[in-house]
Amino acid sequence: MLRYLGALAGAEAEDIAAETWLQIARDLHRFRGDLAAFRAWAARIGRNRAIDQLRRARRRPIADVRADELTDLADRELPEETVMARLAAAEAFRLIATLPPDQAEAVLLRVVMDLDAKHAGRVLGKRAGAVRTAAHRGLRALARRLAGDT
Repeated sequence: MLRYLGALAGAEAEDIAAETWLQIARDLHRFRGDLAAFRAWAARIGRNRAIDQLRRARRRPIADVRADELTDLADRELPEETVMARLAAAEAFRLIATLPPDQAEAVLLRVVMDLDAKHAGRVLGKRAGAVRTAAHRGLRALARRLAGDT
C-alpha cells in the first residue's frame, strides 16, 4: 500500500497510508468479500485519499522538506543494501511515473499491489480488460526503455 501511495502522492504517502488504515479500521464492519476483494477495497480507499490530498496540495502548496529534517537525515547511517534497494525502488517508481497515468496506475496496482485485473478495475473504475491492456502497454513501454529503445 505504501509503495502504491508513494507513487501516487510522493512525500505524503505515509500520512495518506495512516489515514487509509484508520478509515479501513473504522469501516471494516461493512466489508464483505475475500482477500482479493479486501486488497482492492483498501487500494480504492488509499487512492481516494491520495486524490483528495493532491487536490488539497494544489490549492495550498507547501515546501516538501523542512530544514531540521535534512540535518536529521545526515545523522542516519543506512546499510549499503538498504540504500541500494531504496535507490532501485526509487528508480523503478521514477520510470513508472513517466508512463501515461492510466498505464502507470495499472502497472502499480497489478505489479506492486498484486491485484488481479478485475479488482484493479474496481479500484480504477474500469473494465478488467482495459486494466490488462493498460498494464501490458505500460510494462512493454518500460521494457523498451530499459533495453534502451526509447
